[in-house]
Amino acid sequence: MQIKFILVEPAVPENVGAAARAIKTMGFQELRLVNPCDYKCDKALMLAHGSHDILDNAMVFSSLSKALDDIDFSVATSAKQRWVKQDIVSSHELKSFIEKKKSSIQSVAIVFGGEESGLSNSDMALCDAVASIPLPQPYPSLNLAQAVMVFAYSLSSIAVSSLATPSVAKENAGYKPLKDRIIQILNTIGITEASLVHGRVLERLGQISDEDINLLHSVSAKVIDSIENSKDS
Repeated sequence: MQIKFILVEPAVPENVGAAARAIKTMGFQELRLVNPCDYKCDKALMLAHGSHDILDNAMVFSSLSKALDDIDFSVATSAKQRWVKQDIVSSHELKSFIEKKKSSIQSVAIVFGGEESGLSNSDMALCDAVASIPLPQPYPSLNLAQAVMVFAYSLSSIAVSSLATPSVAKENAGYKPLKDRIIQILNTIGITEASLVHGRVLERLGQISDEDINLLHSVSAKVIDSIENSKDS
């Protein structure tokens, strides 16, 4: 399982540099940036001491949707009580939350918003789950680089285990193909993206385990076959 970190519209080069250092220190390698600031300027490089390779290899995208295109499962991070999802995972529980999906997901993105206002509701809606860092004092909040470090640390054992035992992808299986099937079924029965139920179903789908994912693959495949057969008859 590969963990990737995505910063959406980071505005402070020092934060990007410090985030790169945090990622590498905790055993991770991949940083993705959406409409970033000048993340290779001297200020960023100074904070990314020993981690310039993370910045050099960072992938840059024009939108979060494009950055998530090849990702199996994505987790939005937020410190504000304006979530578009109801099920919030604590940073302390995120490792076990991800690991219970086992081989159903091969790549996971941890997504962070910009320093000023965090992730927008529309960007948060693109993600499969939302995680937050429980803080005794809500203010002042952690800055972007500090939040990246907390999440990278909490997931660091996954980085070590991934290096030791690389996972093998399942063809036409796993979480992402299941999500596509469920969306197809919802749209077919009239529960479109504009419906609140549509979003809630996908949110609950993001909570299930590897065993449930495999079960729902079998059920959803039969539902789609039944729908297709009814069209032909």
